[in-house]
Amino acid sequence: MSLYALCSILFSIGLYCLLVKKNLVKKIIGLGIAEYAVNLFFILLGYRQNGEAPIVDTYAAAGQYFVDPLPQALILTSIVIGLGVTAVMVAISVRIYEKYRTFDINEIRRLKG
Repeated sequence: MSLYALCSILFSIGLYCLLVKKNLVKKIIGLGIAEYAVNLFFILLGYRQNGEAPIVDTYAAAGQYFVDPLPQALILTSIVIGLGVTAVMVAISVRIYEKYRTFDINEIRRLKG
């Protein structure tokens, strides 16, 4: 149960960065932290104590516990999508910096006009 609490603390840190920080780079890092917290949470849901790899062969025991492979496959897809989203956010932030010479959201709003 403590691992689930650590996931929620990690998600809270990422959410804090997204909502409170005014720097675009810090917001991108906060989104990455929140994303990894959600990924870790879903991986923990599929974990089984003393579970084996989900490979069934002739030597597998009948009452043996297996780790659920579905969350692992979904999180692998989520990591790839998250990497693409992060790359787009970094590219947009670099373009904003080239135009306004700052990453501060309040300063960008002031200079927008």
